[in-house]
Amino acid sequence: MRIGILTGGGDVPGLNAAIKAVVVRAAEQGHEVLGLRRGWAGLLYADPNHPASLTGFTQPMDTNWVRTIDRSGGTILHSSRTHPGKVKADDVPDFLTAPEGAEPPYDFTPHALEVLEALGIDVLIPIGGDDTLSYGLRLHQEGVPVIAIPKTMDNDVHGTDYCIGFSTAVTRGVQFINNLRTSTGSHERIAVVELFGRYSGETSLITAYLAGVDRAVISEVPVDIDRLAAFLVDDRAANPSNYAMVTISEGAVIEGGEMSLRGEEDAYGHRKLGGIGEQLGSMLKAVTGINIINQTVGYLMRSGSPDSLDLMVANNYAVMATDLAIEGQSGRMVALKGGTYTNVPISMIGEGVKRVDVGEMYSPEMYRPLIRHVGGKPMFLY
Repeated sequence: MRIGILTGGGDVPGLNAAIKAVVVRAAEQGHEVLGLRRGWAGLLYADPNHPASLTGFTQPMDTNWVRTIDRSGGTILHSSRTHPGKVKADDVPDFLTAPEGAEPPYDFTPHALEVLEALGIDVLIPIGGDDTLSYGLRLHQEGVPVIAIPKTMDNDVHGTDYCIGFSTAVTRGVQFINNLRTSTGSHERIAVVELFGRYSGETSLITAYLAGVDRAVISEVPVDIDRLAAFLVDDRAANPSNYAMVTISEGAVIEGGEMSLRGEEDAYGHRKLGGIGEQLGSMLKAVTGINIINQTVGYLMRSGSPDSLDLMVANNYAVMATDLAIEGQSGRMVALKGGTYTNVPISMIGEGVKRVDVGEMYSPEMYRPLIRHVGGKPMFLY
C-alpha cells in the first residue's frame, strides 16, 4: 500500500511528530509513505504528464528520512491554504485551463484526482484544521480513501475534544504573559495581550484562566470599553505592583464595531485577523489615561517544538490513522472524545461550529473565565 500524507493550513508543533509516526508505523507493516508537499497545493500544481513536476511536489519518506524530524516544530512537508476546489483565476497553473463555461473560483478537483492516480496513492492522510479537512471530505466524497488527523492551535475542529497544537500554544501564551508581568509591573501599566484564535475565543480564555490574567476578551462576546476599562482600573489598584493585564482573541470585537480584518479572502473565505489588541489598547488609554503595553503574541504561539502532550497526541493520532488506513477504513477522522482515543466520520467536520460555551465557561458581565462545572468535562474543559 502507498499512503499519501500532507499538512495544510497554519503550522503547529507536533506535525513532524505525526508525520514520523505515520512513516514508522507504515514501514513496520510493510507499506510505504509518500509525502505531498505544500498541502493541497501539491495536488493543484503538480502536472501528472511531467514526472519532474510530480517529483517536485512529493517527498518519498522512509524511517531514516524521518528519524529526527520530530525534534522540531513546523512541518517538514511545508503547508499552504490552497483549495483545489476553489481556485482564483490568478492562481490557475499555466498547464491547466479553466473549465469551459465556469466562473472563478474554479473547481480543479478532477485534476487533483488525476494527480493522486498518477502518484499511485491508495489512501490519503491529510493533517489539518477544519478548512484543510473539509477538502479531505470532498475527496472522500469523490471516492478517495481518506483518514483525517485534526490539528489546529485554535482547537476548534468539530468532532474531537482535542487538536494537535493546542496545548503547546496555550503553554507558550502562559509563559509569555508571565514574562510580560515584569515589564508591565515595572512601568505600572495595563498590558493588552492579543492571542491567535481566529473565531474561537478558547485560546484567550484558557490561557487567561491558566495564567491568572485579570480579564479576558473572547470572540464570542463583544466588549463594552467603558465597563472593561473600569474593571482594569480597579484590578490595577488592587494589585500591589499597580498593574493589570487583559487577553483578547484576534477575532474579538468592540461593541458597535467589527472584526479587525485585512487583506483579501483566501481560498476558504477567510481574511487575515489581527490588530484588535492595538485598537483596544488605544481605547483603554483614552478612557483611563493609563499607559498601555500592547503585545501581540502571534506566530510565537505556534512556533518551536511541541510540548509532551502534543507529542503524545500527535504520535497516537498518527498510529491510529495509519492502522485505520491499513485496515481499509475510509472517511474517518481520528479524535479524542471523553479522554479516549477513537475515530469519527469525517463528515462531522462540517456538522457544526466549535465555539466557547459562554454559559459554562465565561462571565460576559465580568469579562473573565468562570468555570462553573469541571466534573464531566474534557481535559481542556472544551
